[in-house]
Amino acid sequence: MGLNLENLGLSGTIDLDILKDLPGLRTISVADNKFEGSLPTLNKLPLLKTAYFLKNNFSGPIDGKIFEGMNMLKKLDLSDNEFTGQLPLIIGELPKFKELNVKNNKFEGPIPASYSKLSFSSFDAPGKNDDGDVLRPSPVHQLEPHSSAVDVMRIAILFGDLSNPGLCGPPLSKSCSEEEQENQESSVWKISSIVVVVIVVIGIIVFILISLRKKNLQQEVVLGGSSSDSPTAQDQKLIPSSDYLSKMEQGQAASSPDRPSDVKRAEVAGQKLLFLKDEIEKFDLPDLLKASAEVLGSGVFGSTYKAALSTGPVMVVKRFRHMNKVGKEDFHEHMRRLGRLSHKHLLPVLAYYYRKEEKLLVFEYVNNVSLAVYLHGNSKSRGNQSLDWPTRLKIVKGVSKGILYLYNELPSLTAPHGHLKSSNVLLTETFEPVLTDYALLPVVNAEHAHEHMISYKAPELKQSGKINRKTDVWSLGMLILEILTGKFPSNLLGKGTQDTDDLAFWVNSILEEDSSEIEVFDKEMKRTNDCESEMMKLLKIGLSCCEVDVEKRWDIKEAVERIEEVK
Repeated sequence: MGLNLENLGLSGTIDLDILKDLPGLRTISVADNKFEGSLPTLNKLPLLKTAYFLKNNFSGPIDGKIFEGMNMLKKLDLSDNEFTGQLPLIIGELPKFKELNVKNNKFEGPIPASYSKLSFSSFDAPGKNDDGDVLRPSPVHQLEPHSSAVDVMRIAILFGDLSNPGLCGPPLSKSCSEEEQENQESSVWKISSIVVVVIVVIGIIVFILISLRKKNLQQEVVLGGSSSDSPTAQDQKLIPSSDYLSKMEQGQAASSPDRPSDVKRAEVAGQKLLFLKDEIEKFDLPDLLKASAEVLGSGVFGSTYKAALSTGPVMVVKRFRHMNKVGKEDFHEHMRRLGRLSHKHLLPVLAYYYRKEEKLLVFEYVNNVSLAVYLHGNSKSRGNQSLDWPTRLKIVKGVSKGILYLYNELPSLTAPHGHLKSSNVLLTETFEPVLTDYALLPVVNAEHAHEHMISYKAPELKQSGKINRKTDVWSLGMLILEILTGKFPSNLLGKGTQDTDDLAFWVNSILEEDSSEIEVFDKEMKRTNDCESEMMKLLKIGLSCCEVDVEKRWDIKEAVERIEEVK
């Protein structure tokens, strides 16, 4: 059981005594409110598993005693508050605790050694928690001893360097001795604040020292410096480790007068950023890793980053860890196939990086949010906008055209998209839909695909154990129903294919009752005059696409034709 009080404009302090009589309470979320004061005494709810206190006005130090006896606690989000003091030692000692988010506070001092077992979570996108109550996710990323520069950057953003400047010690790049030195220097500056000239001189000296330090670090990287030296996260710059860079070839090496020999290039083949589009400005992987970065979120495949290159273009980088299904040559060939695709409703794959353990795919940045945010996010996350009927119909038509294009261009794939859901539909500033994460079934590990990809949630997998050429039509139908009703398809949140209750079942049950048909539609959907009949027509198209009997289900061509008839 969970208590969700998110984004309700609540204020004051919180006393958990009233909740002690709810023995089944496992989750509490008061995110996006105006609560203030100290963090509540959480061990009044000793069976609590997850707690979300982000985006409030909580302040002051945290007394570790409030966590005593909380042996069930797994996740805690304290981000975007005004907490001060040191991080409570006891959190890292709780037996089941795994995930912590403390970004954008004023914590200071060393990070307890017991925190080394924890994961650091971004809590960014809609999702369901362990107990199925609060739509707040827990994408996990464990900091490993030899993390890439992207991981170091992410920890710096979510945990310390950039959002809690006073924190020091591992896994952050700032040592605690440096922190003490900075505090001493700060005191000297306060004493000498009346001497403006002295302050200016000190500022210039500090600037020069930082510049030299950054230059020395970058030289160590390029020249193969010690891999034990941790890169420093400053100004959100990604400085890759020398070990990481040693496996990559400069993107412009072929045109350099100092380029390696043919033998050397053959050795590093497949270990550089490979471009699939000729018309874009070329850059190399070190440029991408050093770009100003922002974590956009984590999904079933891995993390997604927004990277602003120094030369100007903004890219999105997706990191994939579950793509060892095919060998290197087959993977390269499939990427080339994706590179040849070109359609206004597909987000093109611009470049990719291949390594056996992980892959990076590079895309253009779409300056808006996903369809899922507009359908299920709060008003703040979607800019206080809701989608009216003409816009929703426009999105459905665009998505269907994109799917039909994939079917025509990739006839050998069983499910040319394979992972169609609202979070994989991006919206441009004019609300044109753009599909992402398409055509990945051939390269995703089978076990991961069965567990997470939408195609494997289709009813035919229960019947025959296989997906087929109409599986994407089922996903399209589910998306249509989600767009019209504003409800999240419950079976897409489940694992595997065990869930039987889905959105199509719910819609059919409403239509079979004597109640008004209008109750099925999203109440936030603004409507034009006399549009109910067209809305109902599209709703029935969605149900036909969700037909459990594959033989009765339309193929993609017929589905698109029917959708185009809706006005």
